[in-house]
Amino acid sequence: MSSAAPALSLPGDPPGGRRAVWIWGIGVAVYFVAITFRTSLGVAGLDAADRFDVNASALSTFSILQLLVYAGMQIPVGLMVDRFGTKRVLTLGVVLFTLGQLGFALSPSYGMALASRALLGCGDAMTFISVLRLGARWFPARRGPMIGQVAALFGMAGNLVSTLFIARALHGYGWTATFGGSAVAGVLVLMLLLAFLKDHPEGHEPPPAEHAGTAYVRRQIAAAWREPGTRLGMWVHFTTQFPAMVFLLLWGLPFLVEAQGLSRGTAGELLTLVVLSNMVVGLVYGQVIARHRAARAPLALGTVAMTALLWGSTIFYPGDHAPMWLLVTLCVVLGSCGPASMIGFDFGRPANPPERQGTASGIVNMGGFIASMTTLFAVGVLLDATGDDYRVAFASVFVLEALGVVQILRLYGRATHRERDHHVVSRVEAVHVTA
Repeated sequence: MSSAAPALSLPGDPPGGRRAVWIWGIGVAVYFVAITFRTSLGVAGLDAADRFDVNASALSTFSILQLLVYAGMQIPVGLMVDRFGTKRVLTLGVVLFTLGQLGFALSPSYGMALASRALLGCGDAMTFISVLRLGARWFPARRGPMIGQVAALFGMAGNLVSTLFIARALHGYGWTATFGGSAVAGVLVLMLLLAFLKDHPEGHEPPPAEHAGTAYVRRQIAAAWREPGTRLGMWVHFTTQFPAMVFLLLWGLPFLVEAQGLSRGTAGELLTLVVLSNMVVGLVYGQVIARHRAARAPLALGTVAMTALLWGSTIFYPGDHAPMWLLVTLCVVLGSCGPASMIGFDFGRPANPPERQGTASGIVNMGGFIASMTTLFAVGVLLDATGDDYRVAFASVFVLEALGVVQILRLYGRATHRERDHHVVSRVEAVHVTA
């Protein structure tokens, strides 16, 4: 299979076009708001510690619980999308994450705040897989890599809102007004979603499928998991995403302020740099993979190697603080982690038929969030155990990166061989249809 071969339009491919962009854009707007809510704690970690009077381990529990719910919901959400369609699942997701953000704003205690973040994580879990499914239903398959990267790009724009606006609003307006006011965005996208979103274009309805209760669920999960491409995608997502997620979601700001001696303003600018780098790299990776599918594994593994190199150089830099140029370089490289994690979906997508895309995407998407959750917990525990030694705590990243790389190398050959077989079958079917 030539890596630069032109993509082939398969039978039943949706046409794309302006209406597809509009409909898909509504789904992306929902994802944008979900990411804004998800990452809002990343710029409020120190404020949350003061508000609820908690230590590092308890603070990390906010993000761990949110990601635990998110990761645990991925397969159920994938099954729900396959069965009920995008609009219903997205609607439920918006309602849940908006209530979670509002509840977080009004929580008077640590326990209620935890429950609100769990509710937010549940709603957030329903967004990205739905947006991927929406893109697959409205655009030709050859647009898949680029559609996924652009969706992630807009999601990172939501992260940018957190780092630029929510951080400043917290300083100017306080906790309740900032988080409560941001919940209005959830209401706005819910109105757009209910008024305009369609699951698929006319004439491209998915074939009816039998849904025989638990037997159907077991078959869907087992069939998706049997595909080496699904498992490879999960491990690619696992290995590439979590360093940036840990940095942006919770521990980046405390590390830069407490361990590196920066002001909160400068630390916020570095977090913004991670987001901006992510947006630029995402466009580049999407274009490269769309033209050269053989570049997927080198891009993923290269990103892991560069992340490990810069992460280690920063935390083990001889001296009290790493120089600014090294911190800037680290943040630029961390910006490539999100786009690299999207490569996991580009392994999982061709390995599964359309009626199993949601389930397969759910399995892939679990990877990075399991790794993030594990590392968030490890960093919090190690900080408490070592008296806030960030070098020891942040070194936990290398353990999960090593595990992921081993699994990627183990599965890559089987997955690409299987994908090549699927590609040949698809070409033959397309020739028969057009003949």
